[in-house]
Amino acid sequence: MERTRAAVYLLVLAVAAAPASAATKHSVGANLIVNGGFEQPAVGVGSYKLFSTGQAFTGWKVVGTRGNVAPISTRFQQNGISFVSRSGKQWLDLTGLSNTPTGVAQTVATRPGASYRLSFAVGNVKGGVFGVRSTVIALVDGRKLLRATNTGGGAKQSWKPFSVRVRATSARTTIAFLNGDSSADTSDGLDDVSLTPQ
Repeated sequence: MERTRAAVYLLVLAVAAAPASAATKHSVGANLIVNGGFEQPAVGVGSYKLFSTGQAFTGWKVVGTRGNVAPISTRFQQNGISFVSRSGKQWLDLTGLSNTPTGVAQTVATRPGASYRLSFAVGNVKGGVFGVRSTVIALVDGRKLLRATNTGGGAKQSWKPFSVRVRATSARTTIAFLNGDSSADTSDGLDDVSLTPQ
């Protein structure tokens, strides 16, 4: 009995002492997306920062037609509307100041044939130049995967979560999000992006 207890104790010690690098880089639940909450770069409280097509910021490259996107502070307000983030201190407006089909993309390491769960949230407000709905087009390796629309919200931005299964076809997978709103709509929120192995 004492030998069995000792063996179990040694096994527990060995597992506890194993370095973190021993875990696979695709362990279940690990988010492969860098800066999925758009917390970097930090913008001023109540402010935003523009990034144009071809430019990059932490984890993301701005893609799509000529235009820009904007990481925005959760304290930002305009025309009596509060643009709160879903979580954290910032979110991303895919319309920027250009209101074009512009967006962001990120390429991550994946296992061919493996399944992943892509999750994100779409933010919407209603009123004036901000329109009545927000639509985000999600693409995987350049192919449209989902057209996600949020018609909620009002004077305070509301968020609607979306989740879809993705099967990797190669060792590198590109996830992209484009503004799907009309040029008359000046707000299209994106936040809480994650890609997790299943």
